[in-house]
Amino acid sequence: MTTFASDTDTLTRDALTVLQPGFTGTAAPDWLLRRLGEGLASVGLFGRNIASPEQLSALTAQLRAERDDVLVAIDEEGGDVTRLEVRTGSSFPGNHALGAVDDVELTREVAAELGRRLASCGVNLNWAPSADVNSNPVNPVIGVRSFGADPALVARHTAAYVTGLQSAGVAACTKHFPGHGDTNVDSHHALPRIDADTAVLGDRELAPFRAAIAAGTRAVMSAHILVPALDPERPATLSGRVLTELLRGDLGYDGLIVTDGMEMQAIAGTYGIERGSVLAVAAGADAICVGGGLADDETVRRLRDALVAAVRAGELPEERLADAADRVRRLATWASPTAAGARPAGQAGGQVAGQAGTQAGADGDVGLRAARRALKVTGGDAFTPLTAPPYVAALTPVANIAVGDETPWGVAAELTALLPGTEAGTFTGADAGSAALSAAGERRIVAVVRDEHRHPWMAAALDTLLRARPDTIVVEMGVPQAAPRGALHIATYGAARVCGRAAAEVVAGA
Repeated sequence: MTTFASDTDTLTRDALTVLQPGFTGTAAPDWLLRRLGEGLASVGLFGRNIASPEQLSALTAQLRAERDDVLVAIDEEGGDVTRLEVRTGSSFPGNHALGAVDDVELTREVAAELGRRLASCGVNLNWAPSADVNSNPVNPVIGVRSFGADPALVARHTAAYVTGLQSAGVAACTKHFPGHGDTNVDSHHALPRIDADTAVLGDRELAPFRAAIAAGTRAVMSAHILVPALDPERPATLSGRVLTELLRGDLGYDGLIVTDGMEMQAIAGTYGIERGSVLAVAAGADAICVGGGLADDETVRRLRDALVAAVRAGELPEERLADAADRVRRLATWASPTAAGARPAGQAGGQVAGQAGTQAGADGDVGLRAARRALKVTGGDAFTPLTAPPYVAALTPVANIAVGDETPWGVAAELTALLPGTEAGTFTGADAGSAALSAAGERRIVAVVRDEHRHPWMAAALDTLLRARPDTIVVEMGVPQAAPRGALHIATYGAARVCGRAAAEVVAGA
């Protein structure tokens, strides 16, 4: 049963309610359980919190023993950004692969199956899908997390994803409003800026969010980006013009507004997380996401106290904080495991841990089928599948923070399963091509790249490989912007484990 400490006043409780903190470890620490008793209503999970489905189910049960309607959120986009399968790679292709197939029913099925797996572990809020239109091909943080560069395509797949995910009782959180696709700066490191005019923004960036709202998305996540056409002074997360006037007013959105991680440098490095959190709630945000990097009781206390102090100082209207807390509680009620019976068909509530995976319509193979359909193979007509184990040269860029460097990617493991004896190496920098040639010896080379068009050293390394070994097979696991080359070129549109499996099947003729 939900309980609150008797000495916690309403204002302090509301301030706790709007926070979505993370924590370290695979079991809930005492401080987190105590804060749940005092009014905290949401918890954010990351790869560091997950060891197995069984452990995750035990963790969420531990949280619900303290507060039965807690929102358990996760950043599980599938594809390159996975927390459920952070150590193995995702069983689902990401958005770019789904956009390449362009079958909205397939996208809905993938999202529904992902939702079932989340719900079976007790997770009921997913910070997904990314509705960003990847109009800037050198975008360092969105890329394959986007369905594509065409606003109409992104819009229809965003809607399908929201529908599929929420059919499993997991609330969708469509991100990153008003659109992070036309940026060349990662907001984890600095404040990006989009200099498009309002007409372009309306036709391009906002189209997928309109579709998500029409599909009933339960949450929307703000972006830490400056869009001068909308607000020349404050980034979207801190802007009343963006969150209240545009999102609530013009677009008619009435669900939960969640901030992107407040510890990201776009906010923390300019406003600080305490001041930023106050400004975000005042601007119209309802939930403060913090914990990707900061994950302790001290952070929660500082943010709670900053919100309470801002109300008492007249900087944050008390009714705005109360409204934000109420919106969090309303979503928690919708997503509660006990709410399923009261919801219309197609709007399932959260599932009891362990049950969702056996729901009618569960399809454990949908991710691999989708990854296979997404492949674009060039030069395949004259290609003879390999029968001898090759050498896999992974030309590896630095991973962006959203993806992280914990999750394995590539085709080496999958090719080893199909062609035992396959060897592999990772290469980067100016001498990557010559180093890969030396390591490969006489073996056939499979070169794996990720966003070749964004990394001159990678393109140069591939030049070196192809000059010396024109029979090299190239697997592009990022955005396939560079021209196809190699004896066989396979574009996977993402680096999920199933994308590597699908590519390996082509190479080995499986």
